[in-house]
Amino acid sequence: MNTLIAISGLGVFCLIAEIFNLRKLLVPVAVLGLLAILGLTVSEFDYPSSHYNNMIVVNNFSVSFSSLFIVLTIFLVALSGDFYKDHPTKISDFIAIKIFLLAGAVAMVSFGNLSMFFLGIEVLSISLYILAASRRLDLKSNEAGMKYFLMGSFASGFILFGICLVYGATGYFDIAEIHDLSQGIGIPVWYPIGMTLIIIGMLFKIAAAPFHFWAPDVYEGSPSMTTATMSTLAKVVAMATLYKLVNDLGLPADLVPMFQTIIVVISILSMTVGNIMALRQKNVKRMLAFSGISHAGFMVMALLNMPTAGSTLLYYTAAYALAGIASFAVIIYVTKDKGNEDISNFNGLAKTHPLMAAILTASLLSMAGIPIFSGFFAKFILFANTIQTGYLIVVIAAVINSIISVGYYFKLILAMYTKDAVVEEKQSIPFVYPIVAVLAILLNIIIGIWPSLVTNLLS
Repeated sequence: MNTLIAISGLGVFCLIAEIFNLRKLLVPVAVLGLLAILGLTVSEFDYPSSHYNNMIVVNNFSVSFSSLFIVLTIFLVALSGDFYKDHPTKISDFIAIKIFLLAGAVAMVSFGNLSMFFLGIEVLSISLYILAASRRLDLKSNEAGMKYFLMGSFASGFILFGICLVYGATGYFDIAEIHDLSQGIGIPVWYPIGMTLIIIGMLFKIAAAPFHFWAPDVYEGSPSMTTATMSTLAKVVAMATLYKLVNDLGLPADLVPMFQTIIVVISILSMTVGNIMALRQKNVKRMLAFSGISHAGFMVMALLNMPTAGSTLLYYTAAYALAGIASFAVIIYVTKDKGNEDISNFNGLAKTHPLMAAILTASLLSMAGIPIFSGFFAKFILFANTIQTGYLIVVIAAVINSIISVGYYFKLILAMYTKDAVVEEKQSIPFVYPIVAVLAILLNIIIGIWPSLVTNLLS
């Protein structure tokens, strides 16, 4: 609860800073504030507690994921200083929105009551709607904001209707009470129907097939910083929340086999559709949108082994999000003055900016699942846990899809190393891009070399 209050206070400070014309101090103070909040959050590890009649529950799960969200937000806020430098009067708004988005994210993994869960998801979603459409004079940004708003509203409608049915079946919003009732005999049929609607809404949020169709257009049309936020922070938050809902609310025992069959279908479909469509893309953001759909399939696979799903998801999402932050730091730098995000913009990057090319290569190799990066060990752990449940067919499909993904990742890598740059002269790089990219990829490699740093947190 202290984390949520501190984040909200920092967001309010960012808005007040505009009144006193403290724009130059805004990004450093926000980063330092988030680092302090990270320390406050980590201090609550192994000290479970609940607040306000169980509305907020603090445990190792919420602390671990909240810490990951804060780290990702630090990187995103750091990049925002240069990205929004042409809009100095609005920078406080953009940074405040990202911090309020973080508050919604923390609420989504700390809720003990379904009403708090819905408040969290709406705070996060509304922040993203605003960021997606933040370029008022750009038709693509307007289109992305409208599409995301409509699809997100539909998903929120599914979730809200599902919550209503769960409440009608149990008489409670408190998830501990609902869990106890769900394991009993004679639970009304409205309960599994409500759970189904909630899960469908969350699958929209993580862009898992067949609920993925909004993602490519929204990722492509949104400002690159917003796309980075959606691809990393928002996707990780939605996946962690989906696991928490399934684990804490509970499914009636007779419906578990059906649930696992549905998860198998969604996982294989997401991986296959995402990878095959990504092979055809020439726009980097659109390619990473389909890559994200594929990774959503991998993440959903973890739900087949619920006892280990928490630690597996924490490790996989950390590996994926850190690689995503590193790659977007390079992508934003390369494409910020180009007017598009075509792969041709990356031609010859290894000659003009070898460090940035090396970082982007490393992040793409991590997403593809190549050692020594944490993406490889995340997939290895995920496959091992899935095999234990007897779903070998899903692992076979995942291995095939991992091989397919190498095709489009290497399309970008080959452009950097084998093609000639259109502009040969070197341009100065704002220091924030290589710093964020290097830190993110170093963290990715560190947890790849020592996976126990993350996996032991929830084991």
